Order: sequence, then structure tokens, then C-alpha cells
Amino acid sequence: MALASALVSVIIDAVRKTARPMLRDFGEVAHLQVSRKGPGDFVTAADIKAEDTLYELLMKARPGYGFLGEERGMIEGTDKSHTWIVDPIDGTTNFMHAMPHFAITVGLQRYAPDGSSEIVAGVTYNPIMNELFWAEKGKGCYLNDTRIRVAGRRDLSESLIATGLPFIGKSGHAQSIKDIHAIGQRVAGIRRLGSAALDFAWVACGRYDAYYERNLKPWDVAAGILFVTEAGGIVTTIDPDGDPKTGASILASNPELHPQLSKVLRG
Repeated sequence: MALASALVSVIIDAVRKTARPMLRDFGEVAHLQVSRKGPGDFVTAADIKAEDTLYELLMKARPGYGFLGEERGMIEGTDKSHTWIVDPIDGTTNFMHAMPHFAITVGLQRYAPDGSSEIVAGVTYNPIMNELFWAEKGKGCYLNDTRIRVAGRRDLSESLIATGLPFIGKSGHAQSIKDIHAIGQRVAGIRRLGSAALDFAWVACGRYDAYYERNLKPWDVAAGILFVTEAGGIVTTIDPDGDPKTGASILASNPELHPQLSKVLRG
């Protein structure tokens, strides 16, 4: 059985406590689906409540760390070498429609004196499936208590690829269609399930062979980048020489498929 460090245990405790009321909220959303008002306002409140809980628990455990959350933005800490990066509900649209594919995700970014940074710990939790993905730099990636690895497929034609698609109000629709056209001719299937955090986690445990997406944010990718690399995979930007931690573009896969997918996506 895998034993999480004190640092990872702090994050796991925070996400599990945050998930308890979220599960009750999810039940309420299912009822709101059939109401005239709809679940939108309710989900917004659930998002904010979840981030508030994470903020309180993480800052209590590690006072002084910075905090970057989807809802409240960046809060500078007295400890300039660490920042929590948090998405309280990744897959909000799924949550809003009572679809059980969403997650709480937390990454910890550490900054070196030279200004460089790396993700050193991460947790992503799907409370509906009770699947807890976690990793720490140099110590592997785990699903609950079992160590996980990326899939070993080498042939694109046998591979299942995950991606995301922009929704209303977002840019990049034409590029997304271009990407799907290029990838779709070469692979066994493409999936778009609506949670970047879980897409990364599913690459790390071999359910997907690869995942790519453009126009994400740091809180979408922080934990997932660590998961895939600790599970033996590679994470880069789609375009050369970018920093995947920004979320601007992401390509995550095993080492065999990565150069093949890079070539296709870069056109």
C-alpha cells in the first residue's frame, strides 16, 4: 500500500473534506435539472464554497504559501517559493448537468531562486467514483493506493486520445476542428469528456493513450502535468519551446506516441 507523505496528506485531507458537501450539492443539481430556474446559480455557489474550503484548509496547513484559484485569482503569500494552484470543480459544466465526471484538483508549485518553477505535488479527486489520483515529485503517481503507469501503445491507429473543445464565448473553434480532423484520421478514437484534470489522470493510469488541448489555465493542468510525468509519460506544449504549466497548449502521452502526435498537431 502506498503511503503519502505529510505534504500530500495535507492535500488529500483538504480535497476529501471539500468533497463531502459537494456530493450533497451534486444531488441537488440533479433535482434542479428539471426546474425552470436551472442549476446555474447553485453551481456557481458550490464552486465558490468549495474553493473557500480548500483555501482555509490549505492555508491553515501551510501558512504563507501563495494561492492561485480559479474563483479568487492570485493571492500572494509571505513564502514566495510555494503556491497552491487550485480548481475547486474541474468539469463545472458536467457538474451543472448532473454528469458524474468532474474533480477537485490541487497542485503545488515550487519556485527556485533563479525564477524557474516545477510542480512538486498534486491531487485530483473524482468524488463520485471515489478515485483519488496523487503524485509527488520523484515518487511516482498513484490511483488510490496503487501505483499507475502510462499505457505502452506505440501505434497511433490503436490509440484512444482525449481532447477538449472550446464552448460558447471561447476562442479557438476553427483550430479545434482542424486538430480533430488531423488526429481523427490516425487514431482508434477521440474522447471529449469535459474535465482536463481527469483527462491527465486517465493518461497517467493508461485509460487514455494521450491528451491534447489548447487555451487552458494553470489550475487545469498543474496536478496533471506531474501525474503524467511521474507515471512515465511526457508533457510538453503543442508548439515548440512553450511552458506547459501556463496551460496555453498541452500534449501529454507516453514517450512512443508523443513525437508522432507532435508532428500531426504541429502540421
